[in-house]
Amino acid sequence: MGRKKRGRPVHGVVLVDKPAGMTSNAVVQRVRRLFNAQKAGHTGTLDPFATGLLPVCLGEATKASAFQLDADKTYEASLKLGVRTDTGDSDGSPVETAPVPALTMAQVVDACRTLTGEIWQTPPLYSALKKDGRPLYDYARAGETVAVEPRRVVVHALEPLALEGDRLRFRVHCGKGTYVRALGEDLARALGTVGHLVELRRLETGGLSVDDALTLEAIEQAPDAALRPLEILLPHLPRHDADEAAARQLSHGNPIPWTSAESAPAVLVMHDGVPLCIGEVRQGRLWPKRRFNLATITEAS
Repeated sequence: MGRKKRGRPVHGVVLVDKPAGMTSNAVVQRVRRLFNAQKAGHTGTLDPFATGLLPVCLGEATKASAFQLDADKTYEASLKLGVRTDTGDSDGSPVETAPVPALTMAQVVDACRTLTGEIWQTPPLYSALKKDGRPLYDYARAGETVAVEPRRVVVHALEPLALEGDRLRFRVHCGKGTYVRALGEDLARALGTVGHLVELRRLETGGLSVDDALTLEAIEQAPDAALRPLEILLPHLPRHDADEAAARQLSHGNPIPWTSAESAPAVLVMHDGVPLCIGEVRQGRLWPKRRFNLATITEAS
């Protein structure tokens, strides 16, 4: 006999404006306890020192979280020049110093251009990226030396916002897998010095904005008002409204004919205004790739 799930079946998304000093997991667990939800997760880690948009998925919404992990993101950051830390941010210990040259905004703009587009980036050693089954931060904390291979990432836009003394504020719009801490270090090197991030704030991810996020305190005051439908995680997917017969087929794991001119490989299928599944279009048929247990479907008599 299976073990009974703890909590209640709550389904949806809570957009949290994460405070500095908390891990993403701590935020998730606080929201999960607030709703007494059976299941919870997030759509991409924010470093403890960072703030900003952290979508927390509850129940069936966790099945859609992977579609946000691959989404583009926008951040604002503050880079302190002249000091490099072992973590690339203000939570780390200084490991290198260098003079800060007299810089003009024109020089900063030129340096940003060299880091825009498809670039090679070496992930920080203090990160959750895994090597041989272990997160890199495990090696770093154990004082073990490990080779970290650079990888291709995409920086769509890198814009300087302000330069005051040894502080440089910038905004970056980047693709999946980009580490803004590493980008800050690379930008400092391009400016002829070293540096580390002292502020990092996520503004957008996959069509969601921090302007719509709430603080944990506000969520605790009115949790029901903070719960959003899971389809907000999938604004980039075309939608298809399935009738009762088609919904029944898909809910049983069977495909339905697909005659739409829509060429997207994935489709959000709705039934009576409720997400039914994420469908995959293959050879003229729509197959249920990820099913949500939310829609009420009448069985054929």
